[in-house]
Amino acid sequence: MSTTTKNRGETVTPATPGVDTAGVMALLDRGRTLATPVLRAAVDRLAPPMNTVAAYHFGWIDAEGNPAEGDGGKAVRPALALLSAEAAGAAPEAGAPGAVAVELVHNFSLLHDDLMDGDEQRRHRDTVWKVHGPAQAILVGDALFALANEILLEIGTAEAGRATRRLTAATRKLIDGQAQDISYEHRERVTVEECLEMEGNKTGALLACAASIGAVLGGADDRTADTLERYGYHLGLAFQAVDDLLGIWGDPEATGKRTWSDLRQRKKSLPVVAALDAGGPDSERLAQILAADAHKPEEEFADFSEEEFAVRAALIEQAGGRDWTSQEARRQHATAMEALGSVDMPAEIRTRFVALADFVVVRER
Repeated sequence: MSTTTKNRGETVTPATPGVDTAGVMALLDRGRTLATPVLRAAVDRLAPPMNTVAAYHFGWIDAEGNPAEGDGGKAVRPALALLSAEAAGAAPEAGAPGAVAVELVHNFSLLHDDLMDGDEQRRHRDTVWKVHGPAQAILVGDALFALANEILLEIGTAEAGRATRRLTAATRKLIDGQAQDISYEHRERVTVEECLEMEGNKTGALLACAASIGAVLGGADDRTADTLERYGYHLGLAFQAVDDLLGIWGDPEATGKRTWSDLRQRKKSLPVVAALDAGGPDSERLAQILAADAHKPEEEFADFSEEEFAVRAALIEQAGGRDWTSQEARRQHATAMEALGSVDMPAEIRTRFVALADFVVVRER
């Protein structure tokens, strides 16, 4: 692997190839261990059947209500919230309410996104709307958002108020990003800048909140929290760039989604937008195909064969969209590292932040 990559006129240092996987897994496990009991207690507050529907979504029970050990997700956000508390000199437990609040907002968005996107699978299981119906998916999502604010405000401190303001601002941006994402699906052209703005709202804002909310609860000043937020924001853009790659070329066994999942939804993700922006014969052919796709009714598009999606994926790759997006993930990773470098924290905590960021760029699910 070369030491630098040229990307949009800049020199980029790629993520460290030797990721401390064991260390990152320990961080993610710690996030689950400290957050899950509080998360379960929060979900138990919901009125039936919302408590059961939420428990199914989190993987705690199966569709029949039997106890299950489902995949609860990557837990990157809780891990960041606990780390950020430590960056402020507090115990990781100080960040636990923030970790839970961010996780509740994240899952609120997943419940609604799955319904809006028509996704039938998440984490290798049927989605909530498919099992319990659209109405429950909407109601439980709303309830999780309300719980997120409740968890923070119950602390009753000035720091909790500051944390809540950051969470609500991030949630508004997340909703803005989802609205942009949906509006782009039926547009023939979206610029790279528009796509990055959308992904910064949809993914970057909540990861930025996760990276700063524990520090706020731990008593950090706004300068420290803002800098950690910048780290999280650019990490979020790197995270989403990798998600965009997996949304087209990811292994369904690892991702839990169908092959070509983003192409099936006509998403204007970074690989697509970069390929359309590249110019050349492959880019022009892709533009013609996607322009025709934009005017097809949903039922006709749903009947496309695997070969038709494979043709679109091949054109995106040949036009350079796959390579550009991979480089963009590394550029955003480098920007996150730059922000992290300006925060004073113990060396051990900094090493964990770096390892988590490296993991985000090389993950396969």
